[in-house]
Amino acid sequence: MFFLGVDGGGSGCRAVLTDAEGLVLGRGQAGPANIVSAPEVALANILAAATQAMAGQCAPDQVWAGLGLAGANLPEAVARIAPHLPFARARVESDGLTTLKGALGAADGIVAAIGTGSVFISQRGGVLRQIGGWGLTLGDEGSGAWIGRAFCARALRALDGFVPQSALTQALLAEQSGGPGLVAFAQRAQPADFAALVPRLLAMPDDSAAAAVLAAARAEVGAAIALLQQGGPALPVVCLGGLGPAFAPALAELWAVIPAQGTALDGALWLARHAG
Repeated sequence: MFFLGVDGGGSGCRAVLTDAEGLVLGRGQAGPANIVSAPEVALANILAAATQAMAGQCAPDQVWAGLGLAGANLPEAVARIAPHLPFARARVESDGLTTLKGALGAADGIVAAIGTGSVFISQRGGVLRQIGGWGLTLGDEGSGAWIGRAFCARALRALDGFVPQSALTQALLAEQSGGPGLVAFAQRAQPADFAALVPRLLAMPDDSAAAAVLAAARAEVGAAIALLQQGGPALPVVCLGGLGPAFAPALAELWAVIPAQGTALDGALWLARHAG
């Protein structure tokens, strides 16, 4: 028996294959794997990463797979891809669950997973609670996609005169050939496209647009963690994802911020071993 762990988010997908004793036999990676925003692309990338990891080691029908995927908190999204997974057994869950299990194991705590999307999940006495992770259309507050979209909206408000222009908003508008071009970009943009705008804000945090958008993101992340802190003693917080470290200093002023025990792939392998 072989075990395959898959960690699929809005920016990329990773896979790892182990034998029954936990020895790593292969790894793979591919593009975005959000099963809500782009299910067909996600499925193709999941299978590509899995195929790389299994190459020369085993066939899919010899594998128990655990998949932590962005968008898997929506049952209909899971139902669309589950019939196309070729593994002997497969368990598909939100990437929030696999991130938490990788980061905390059985310990109490809160995981703030902030990348292209965002999800927040607590573990207290074995009881899990997840909030967020609803996707950019109605949620993913504080995420890279949310920040990038808010930056675009800020640029349009600056163009209209509601807020001052800044170096960053002027550059974005020039890059997109003005307001209509920026709107056209936003209409065709995927979450990863919005998230790709974030590094320029992080590089110029004193720019007025960057300061406003990043402050709003920190407020959203802080509110999510405060909600999960309710119901008992304060829990330590693990900040993960591409943007997790950017939020850690502000969160450390309020709660204990601790390092993760492991990765989301470790959590996916845990899921694979519980796929039966």
